[in-house]
Amino acid sequence: MDDVTTSKGNLTLKTALQAGRIMIENGSEVSRVEDTINRIAQNAGFPNSKVYVTITGIMMSISDRGEAQIEPISTRTLDLEKIAQVNDLSRKFAAEAIDLEAFSDQLDYLEHHSAYFPVWVQALSAALVSGTLEVVFRANPPDFWITCIIGMVGWLVYFGINQLVKVRFLSEFLGSVAIGLLAILAVKYQFGHSMDDIIIGSVMPLVPGVPLTNAVRDILAGDLVSGIARGVEALMSAIAIGSGIAMMLQIL
Repeated sequence: MDDVTTSKGNLTLKTALQAGRIMIENGSEVSRVEDTINRIAQNAGFPNSKVYVTITGIMMSISDRGEAQIEPISTRTLDLEKIAQVNDLSRKFAAEAIDLEAFSDQLDYLEHHSAYFPVWVQALSAALVSGTLEVVFRANPPDFWITCIIGMVGWLVYFGINQLVKVRFLSEFLGSVAIGLLAILAVKYQFGHSMDDIIIGSVMPLVPGVPLTNAVRDILAGDLVSGIARGVEALMSAIAIGSGIAMMLQIL
């Protein structure tokens, strides 16, 4: 392999692995990541690439190269906008609107300059989700506003703990503790009518819906290792949420 091909191969590996890592870290299912990585390699001129993806790491080799590279994945969150942006860059690369170097540079920029909504917008969204789902699930409009407030406070506790302590599932547990405590007090002091309705609505922003959905999709696609791992991860989050609520119901 000449120096030009070797250099292009190294850049292809870097770009494809980085794109896959960003997607996994932000909540993409494994089948989409594999498809994106294979398309990047194919469009870069390496049609016989081999890739193995799990939620904790990606292994990849490209045509005519014996060695493989591994990209570890240590953090996982949820940012569907990042996934959409990586897919958009992949499509532009396939359409030759950008070259491989520009693709790599834009991935670097995306990774280090993420455009998040302000905290107040996220908190307001959590409030609206909580109150709306309380009405949808339980049809008890008098508890709409108090559910909005408690859901927002519970999400802020979850968000704050995530920023301060990097301990998995602790933020879900403490967020649900806050929700359980406030729901009990709200009913006790007659700010709300149904404690169960308020709790059901308020915990909705904390429920791991996307990881659970991706776990099912991975299993159906044949990615059993990643599917089971995602399912266990979602189950642990659900247990943390349920444990926080149960603890407050037992104490108070």
